[in-house]
Amino acid sequence: MATSNQSNKRIRQTEKRRLRNKALTSAYKTHMKKLLDAVKAGDQKTVEELLSSTLSKIDKAAKRNVIHKNTAARRKSLVMRALHGMQKKGA
Repeated sequence: MATSNQSNKRIRQTEKRRLRNKALTSAYKTHMKKLLDAVKAGDQKTVEELLSSTLSKIDKAAKRNVIHKNTAARRKSLVMRALHGMQKKGA
């Protein structure tokens, strides 16, 4: 257990940051799952509603260093590939 005031404060700060990072990670993963499920189901209306919010969540997580910027780019690319694949099947 920490003994100094400084180390106690660092523990409190770390826990706050960990919870904030966990919430951001969970939010973007949930949005991605919903979007990819909608793409699999072929639900164009739901996909249009979720697309911008999903990309926004991914960008926000990368901006706040919760995920690496290259990871964010890869996730966005995965989402867009799935979307374009759905559009090709529909056309």
